[in-house]
Amino acid sequence: MQSLLHGVFLAIGLILPLGVQNLFIFNQGATQPSFLRALPAVIAASVCDTLLILLAVNGVSLFLVKFEVLKEVLVGMGVIFLLYMGWLTWNNIIAHNDVEATKSFSIKQQIVFAATVSLFNPHAILDTIGVIGTSSANYEGMEKLLFTIACILVSWLWFFSLAATARFVSGRAQFTNGIRWINKLSAVFIWGSACYMVYSAI
Repeated sequence: MQSLLHGVFLAIGLILPLGVQNLFIFNQGATQPSFLRALPAVIAASVCDTLLILLAVNGVSLFLVKFEVLKEVLVGMGVIFLLYMGWLTWNNIIAHNDVEATKSFSIKQQIVFAATVSLFNPHAILDTIGVIGTSSANYEGMEKLLFTIACILVSWLWFFSLAATARFVSGRAQFTNGIRWINKLSAVFIWGSACYMVYSAI
């Protein structure tokens, strides 16, 4: 039970702060015509987080520490994808203040970008592989399994809740009028994250 609670609170602490991944999921929940249309992004992000958590628990963090070149490649790929994603988000314009008229991301774009901000984001990698992986080393057997399940469940519940909340508030007129600015803010934040990734790598 201790490992289960530890996993829950640790995952919540890591996933709550505002980041590119959360912004993208919220943006899709708010701008897609329906909640179901935002599910590709939600599921892709959840699956990627699950993969990172499983890799972390199984000790891949030690592998990344030894191979610095791999980390640099991930940073480079992450910067390129984030710059492109920021451009698409910036141009995700709403015509006549109508959410239904939004130039929505396609299923393929949602999956690609959700995977990008999850797998090619050094901060996400550090959170899962560094923090969760290190914490899981304190447990063995069933305790480690419960810890892992808790972290994964929190991730899935969070992304579904984030998209659902965004979809709920997007129906309100005052929010609809502000979606254009949310897209712009998201794009700036994404570009800023790309710049910070470059700065951190230098």
